Amino acid sequence: MKYQVDKNGFFGRFGGAYVPEILYKCVHDLQEAYLPILESKEFQDEYNALLRDYVGRPSPLYYANRMSQKYGCKLYLKREDLNHTGAHKINNTVGQILMAKKMGKTRIIAETGAGQHGVATATVCALMNMKCEVFMGATDVERQHVNVERMKMLGATVHPVRTGNMTLSDACSEAIRDWCCHPEDTFYIVGSTMGPHPYPDIVAKMQSIISKEIKEQLEEKIGRDYPDYLIACVGGGSNAAGTIYHYIDDTRVKIVLAEAGGHGIDTDHTAATIHCGSEGILHGARTLVMQNEDGQIQEAFTISAGLDYPGIGPMHADLAEKGREQVLAINDDEAIRAGFELTRLEGIIPAIESAHAVAALSKLKFNPDDVVVLTVSGRGDKDIETYLNARS
Repeated sequence: MKYQVDKNGFFGRFGGAYVPEILYKCVHDLQEAYLPILESKEFQDEYNALLRDYVGRPSPLYYANRMSQKYGCKLYLKREDLNHTGAHKINNTVGQILMAKKMGKTRIIAETGAGQHGVATATVCALMNMKCEVFMGATDVERQHVNVERMKMLGATVHPVRTGNMTLSDACSEAIRDWCCHPEDTFYIVGSTMGPHPYPDIVAKMQSIISKEIKEQLEEKIGRDYPDYLIACVGGGSNAAGTIYHYIDDTRVKIVLAEAGGHGIDTDHTAATIHCGSEGILHGARTLVMQNEDGQIQEAFTISAGLDYPGIGPMHADLAEKGREQVLAINDDEAIRAGFELTRLEGIIPAIESAHAVAALSKLKFNPDDVVVLTVSGRGDKDIETYLNARS
């Protein structure tokens, strides 16, 4: 079964580019330019040098001894939390800013939820001396204020978005509106595997360094290059795409993704799009969307600002529909509990996003010899207040 994107930007029936006429040329130019740029030796050399010397790759693959004992498997943690800026997001922004420069763009915009993509974008803009503007829901500005200050310190302008429920989806909409007003000089660095083609494919390719390293590191540690299970959290889907990229066609590997259940998939307070969504168009792509019977986008709800999105990347919509991914809905309280558990057992405080993936362990049955790789997509510094408030 074919899981990769086709030449028209579709993963099965999901994907494509549904954009306003004013953006057609921008998106079409990017579709024409991205593969020749990504495949050029010049890009690859520059990109890999930055990943090594600036981001700090490869990120470690750590054998979690106490967690392995608890869950009866051989658990390895892919430590994306140890990257520069504290999450996987920098893998993508380093690549996209190089693309922007090669396309002659001078102004960068981005959306952000938890602030990690905003920080990663502001970071590479400082590095490359590019103007940076970040759109962030006002709700997230409040709950992730440390990241807001980091972005400002890096020289970015942060625009609080006060429409809708003032979270990630609204920030995406506002960024697209800005792009419509400045199509000539502006490059939109999308943070996840969502948006119009070619963004889902670009972001997946940028993040595929994660699974490339997992293959090499497993070979070195256990003498084979594949695990029995891959586990990652999924919102828009970038760290999940990177974790599974080189294993999608390898049926020996079970893929388990954890989406944000919020207060529960049987409530109105959830962000579990794969469980609760239906086919629709959101931010330029045909995918699964949380919507009412009139097709109006419903607000997503989760304690995790980075998973607070009422859609899912088209790649994951396709993989879930075809049964290649098992998707579990993890509720807020389960994620908080799992975050504390990893902290106490291994001395690693995960982002609340990543804690959703950790919580998936308790919902699976392993054999003692099963090799499980779980991606810790980000570190939990930004979420300490949320953790403590949820526990109090």
